[in-house]
Amino acid sequence: MTDTLLSARGVRKAYGSFVALNNVDFDLARGERHALIGPNGAGKSTFIACVAGQLPGVEGSIAFKGQEVARLMPADLAKRGIGRTFQISRAFLHMTVLENMTAAFVIAAGRWASLSRALLSDAGARAADMIDTVGLTHRLAARVADLSLGDRKRLEFGMALAADPDLLLLDEPTAGMSIKERHHLMELVAARVDATGKTLLFVEHDIDVVLKIAQRVTVMVRGAVLAAGSPEEIAANDEVQAVYLGGHH
Repeated sequence: MTDTLLSARGVRKAYGSFVALNNVDFDLARGERHALIGPNGAGKSTFIACVAGQLPGVEGSIAFKGQEVARLMPADLAKRGIGRTFQISRAFLHMTVLENMTAAFVIAAGRWASLSRALLSDAGARAADMIDTVGLTHRLAARVADLSLGDRKRLEFGMALAADPDLLLLDEPTAGMSIKERHHLMELVAARVDATGKTLLFVEHDIDVVLKIAQRVTVMVRGAVLAAGSPEEIAANDEVQAVYLGGHH
Protein backbone atom coordinates (compact mmCIF):
# COMPACT_ATOMS: atom_id res chain seq x y z
CA MET A 1 0.00 0.00 0.00
CA THR A 2 1.33 3.42 -0.95
CA ASP A 3 2.36 5.68 1.93
CA THR A 4 0.39 8.82 1.05
CA LEU A 5 1.91 12.02 2.43
CA LEU A 6 -0.54 14.52 0.92
CA SER A 7 -4.13 13.89 -0.15
CA ALA A 8 -6.52 16.49 -1.55
CA ARG A 9 -10.21 15.89 -2.19
CA GLY A 10 -12.68 18.25 -3.84
CA VAL A 11 -10.40 21.27 -3.50
CA ARG A 12 -12.10 24.37 -4.86
CA LYS A 13 -10.95 27.98 -4.90
CA ALA A 14 -12.94 30.80 -6.49
CA TYR A 15 -12.36 34.52 -6.91
CA GLY A 16 -15.88 35.84 -7.28
CA SER A 17 -17.32 34.18 -10.39
CA PHE A 18 -13.92 32.93 -11.55
CA VAL A 19 -13.19 29.36 -10.42
CA ALA A 20 -9.43 28.84 -10.21
CA LEU A 21 -9.66 25.29 -8.84
CA ASN A 22 -12.68 23.09 -9.50
CA ASN A 23 -12.98 19.97 -7.31
CA VAL A 24 -9.36 18.89 -7.55
CA ASP A 25 -8.46 15.41 -6.26
CA PHE A 26 -4.75 14.77 -5.82
CA ASP A 27 -2.49 12.27 -4.04
CA LEU A 28 1.23 12.52 -3.35
CA ALA A 29 3.23 9.53 -2.14
CA ARG A 30 5.95 9.92 0.46
CA GLY A 31 9.38 10.22 -1.16
CA GLU A 32 7.96 10.96 -4.61
CA ARG A 33 9.11 13.57 -7.13
CA HIS A 34 5.85 14.85 -8.60
CA ALA A 35 5.37 17.53 -11.27
CA LEU A 36 2.31 19.70 -11.89
CA ILE A 37 2.07 20.81 -15.51
CA GLY A 38 -0.46 22.55 -17.72
CA PRO A 39 -1.03 25.75 -19.69
CA ASN A 40 -0.99 29.18 -18.07
CA GLY A 41 -4.07 29.70 -15.91
CA ALA A 42 -4.56 25.97 -15.31
CA GLY A 43 -4.51 26.40 -11.52
CA LYS A 44 -1.10 24.89 -10.77
CA SER A 45 0.29 27.74 -8.66
CA THR A 46 -3.09 28.22 -7.01
CA PHE A 47 -3.05 24.59 -5.90
CA ILE A 48 0.49 24.97 -4.51
CA ALA A 49 -0.63 28.08 -2.60
CA CYS A 50 -3.63 26.20 -1.18
CA VAL A 51 -1.41 23.38 0.06
CA ALA A 52 0.94 25.95 1.63
CA GLY A 53 -1.96 27.68 3.41
CA GLN A 54 -1.53 31.00 1.64
CA LEU A 55 -5.05 31.44 0.27
CA PRO A 56 -8.22 32.02 2.33
CA GLY A 57 -11.57 30.56 1.45
CA VAL A 58 -10.36 27.19 0.19
CA GLU A 59 -13.12 24.57 -0.01
CA GLY A 60 -12.60 20.82 0.22
CA SER A 61 -10.12 18.71 2.14
CA ILE A 62 -6.30 18.75 2.21
CA ALA A 63 -4.73 16.10 4.44
CA PHE A 64 -1.01 16.11 5.28
CA LYS A 65 0.39 13.12 7.18
CA GLY A 66 -3.20 12.05 7.72
CA GLN A 67 -4.24 15.33 9.38
CA GLU A 68 -6.61 17.92 7.91
CA VAL A 69 -4.64 21.10 7.20
CA ALA A 70 -6.75 23.07 4.69
CA ARG A 71 -7.52 25.89 7.14
CA LEU A 72 -4.11 26.20 8.79
CA MET A 73 -1.83 29.22 8.41
CA PRO A 74 1.51 28.99 6.54
CA ALA A 75 3.54 29.17 9.78
CA ASP A 76 1.62 26.23 11.23
CA LEU A 77 2.12 24.21 8.05
CA ALA A 78 5.84 25.01 8.08
CA LYS A 79 6.05 23.60 11.60
CA ARG A 80 4.29 20.45 10.41
CA GLY A 81 6.87 19.95 7.66
CA ILE A 82 5.85 21.87 4.53
CA GLY A 83 8.42 24.15 2.90
CA ARG A 84 8.20 26.10 -0.34
CA THR A 85 9.84 28.48 -2.78
CA PHE A 86 8.13 31.09 -4.96
CA GLN A 87 8.16 32.12 -8.62
CA ILE A 88 9.63 35.51 -7.67
CA SER A 89 12.69 35.75 -5.43
CA ARG A 90 11.83 36.29 -1.75
CA ALA A 91 15.40 36.52 -0.41
CA PHE A 92 16.63 39.80 1.12
CA LEU A 93 18.37 41.49 -1.79
CA HIS A 94 20.70 43.72 0.24
CA MET A 95 21.86 40.94 2.55
CA THR A 96 24.60 38.49 1.64
CA VAL A 97 24.14 34.84 0.74
CA LEU A 98 25.45 33.82 4.16
CA GLU A 99 23.23 36.31 5.99
CA ASN A 100 20.12 35.09 4.17
CA MET A 101 20.90 31.44 4.82
CA THR A 102 21.78 32.12 8.47
CA ALA A 103 18.45 33.92 8.91
CA ALA A 104 16.65 30.88 7.48
CA PHE A 105 18.29 28.59 10.04
CA VAL A 106 17.60 31.00 12.92
CA ILE A 107 13.91 31.14 11.97
CA ALA A 108 13.81 27.35 11.54
CA ALA A 109 15.13 27.00 15.08
CA GLY A 110 12.12 29.00 16.32
CA ARG A 111 14.30 31.21 18.51
CA TRP A 112 14.59 34.40 16.47
CA ALA A 113 13.04 36.45 19.31
CA SER A 114 15.85 35.54 21.74
CA LEU A 115 19.05 35.62 19.72
CA SER A 116 22.26 34.56 21.41
CA ARG A 117 25.86 34.37 20.27
CA ALA A 118 25.71 30.56 20.49
CA LEU A 119 22.56 30.39 18.37
CA LEU A 120 24.03 32.68 15.70
CA SER A 121 27.27 30.69 15.66
CA ASP A 122 25.41 27.39 15.22
CA ALA A 123 23.07 28.82 12.57
CA GLY A 124 26.02 30.35 10.72
CA ALA A 125 27.88 27.04 10.65
CA ARG A 126 24.82 25.16 9.38
CA ALA A 127 24.19 27.92 6.84
CA ALA A 128 27.75 27.59 5.49
CA ASP A 129 27.25 23.84 5.09
CA MET A 130 23.98 24.35 3.20
CA ILE A 131 25.56 27.00 0.99
CA ASP A 132 28.22 24.47 0.09
CA THR A 133 25.52 21.87 -0.62
CA VAL A 134 23.79 24.14 -3.15
CA GLY A 135 27.09 25.14 -4.74
CA LEU A 136 27.33 28.77 -3.66
CA THR A 137 30.41 28.80 -1.44
CA HIS A 138 32.21 31.00 -3.96
CA ARG A 139 29.37 33.57 -3.57
CA LEU A 140 29.03 33.33 0.21
CA ALA A 141 29.79 37.01 0.84
CA ALA A 142 27.96 38.34 -2.22
CA ARG A 143 24.77 40.38 -1.92
CA VAL A 144 21.72 38.58 -3.27
CA ALA A 145 21.08 41.59 -5.54
CA ASP A 146 24.34 40.78 -7.32
CA LEU A 147 23.57 37.11 -7.94
CA SER A 148 22.41 35.62 -11.21
CA LEU A 149 18.84 34.32 -11.32
CA GLY A 150 20.13 30.75 -11.23
CA ASP A 151 22.20 31.42 -8.10
CA ARG A 152 19.23 33.10 -6.40
CA LYS A 153 17.12 30.03 -7.08
CA ARG A 154 19.81 27.77 -5.61
CA LEU A 155 20.00 29.99 -2.53
CA GLU A 156 16.26 29.89 -2.02
CA PHE A 157 16.21 26.12 -2.44
CA GLY A 158 18.76 25.87 0.36
CA MET A 159 16.78 28.28 2.52
CA ALA A 160 13.65 26.17 2.01
CA LEU A 161 15.59 23.13 3.26
CA ALA A 162 16.73 24.91 6.44
CA ALA A 163 13.61 23.82 8.35
CA ASP A 164 14.11 20.21 7.20
CA PRO A 165 10.63 19.93 5.62
CA ASP A 166 9.08 16.58 4.76
CA LEU A 167 7.34 18.12 1.73
CA LEU A 168 9.02 20.67 -0.50
CA LEU A 169 6.85 22.79 -2.82
CA LEU A 170 8.63 24.52 -5.69
CA ASP A 171 6.55 26.93 -7.78
CA GLU A 172 8.17 27.34 -11.22
CA PRO A 173 11.71 26.98 -9.83
CA THR A 174 13.36 27.39 -13.24
CA ALA A 175 11.33 30.36 -14.52
CA GLY A 176 13.54 32.80 -16.44
CA MET A 177 16.58 30.54 -16.43
CA SER A 178 18.59 29.28 -19.38
CA ILE A 179 18.19 25.65 -20.47
CA LYS A 180 21.53 24.74 -18.89
CA GLU A 181 20.63 26.47 -15.61
CA ARG A 182 17.24 24.75 -15.50
CA HIS A 183 18.70 21.27 -15.78
CA HIS A 184 21.54 22.03 -13.36
CA LEU A 185 19.15 23.32 -10.69
CA MET A 186 16.63 20.51 -11.00
CA GLU A 187 19.35 17.85 -10.99
CA LEU A 188 20.60 19.40 -7.74
CA VAL A 189 17.06 19.43 -6.34
CA ALA A 190 16.41 15.80 -7.30
CA ALA A 191 19.71 14.62 -5.84
CA ARG A 192 19.15 16.45 -2.56
CA VAL A 193 15.53 15.30 -2.26
CA ASP A 194 16.50 11.68 -2.87
CA ALA A 195 19.49 11.81 -0.50
CA THR A 196 17.40 13.17 2.38
CA GLY A 197 14.19 11.23 1.77
CA LYS A 198 12.12 14.35 1.06
CA THR A 199 8.98 14.54 -1.03
CA LEU A 200 8.89 17.02 -3.92
CA LEU A 201 5.94 18.69 -5.64
CA PHE A 202 6.92 21.19 -8.31
CA VAL A 203 5.27 23.32 -10.98
CA GLU A 204 7.26 23.39 -14.21
CA HIS A 205 6.72 24.50 -17.82
CA ASP A 206 9.85 22.92 -19.33
CA ILE A 207 8.58 19.51 -20.41
CA ASP A 208 12.12 18.18 -20.85
CA VAL A 209 12.88 18.96 -17.20
CA VAL A 210 9.60 17.34 -16.14
CA LEU A 211 10.21 14.13 -18.06
CA LYS A 212 13.75 13.90 -16.68
CA ILE A 213 13.09 14.74 -13.00
CA ALA A 214 9.51 13.72 -12.16
CA GLN A 215 8.51 10.20 -11.17
CA ARG A 216 4.85 11.09 -11.54
CA VAL A 217 3.07 13.91 -13.40
CA THR A 218 -0.33 15.54 -12.96
CA VAL A 219 -1.72 17.64 -15.80
CA MET A 220 -4.13 20.46 -14.98
CA VAL A 221 -6.37 22.37 -17.38
CA ARG A 222 -8.86 25.13 -16.49
CA GLY A 223 -8.63 24.45 -12.76
CA ALA A 224 -9.17 20.69 -12.97
CA VAL A 225 -7.04 17.55 -13.27
CA LEU A 226 -6.92 16.30 -16.85
CA ALA A 227 -4.59 13.32 -16.37
CA ALA A 228 -2.09 11.78 -13.96
CA GLY A 229 0.52 9.09 -14.44
CA SER A 230 4.17 8.34 -15.07
CA PRO A 231 6.13 10.68 -17.36
CA GLU A 232 5.95 8.03 -20.08
CA GLU A 233 2.18 7.70 -19.74
CA ILE A 234 1.69 11.46 -19.83
CA ALA A 235 3.95 11.89 -22.87
CA ALA A 236 1.93 9.22 -24.72
CA ASN A 237 -1.48 10.57 -23.69
CA ASP A 238 -3.29 11.90 -26.80
CA GLU A 239 -5.50 14.28 -24.82
CA VAL A 240 -2.49 15.76 -23.01
CA GLN A 241 -0.66 16.17 -26.31
CA ALA A 242 -3.62 17.98 -27.82
CA VAL A 243 -4.14 20.32 -24.87
CA TYR A 244 -0.63 20.92 -23.53
CA LEU A 245 2.06 19.57 -25.81
CA GLY A 246 0.62 20.77 -29.09
CA GLY A 247 -0.06 17.29 -30.42
CA HIS A 248 3.48 16.73 -31.71
CA HIS A 249 5.63 15.69 -28.71
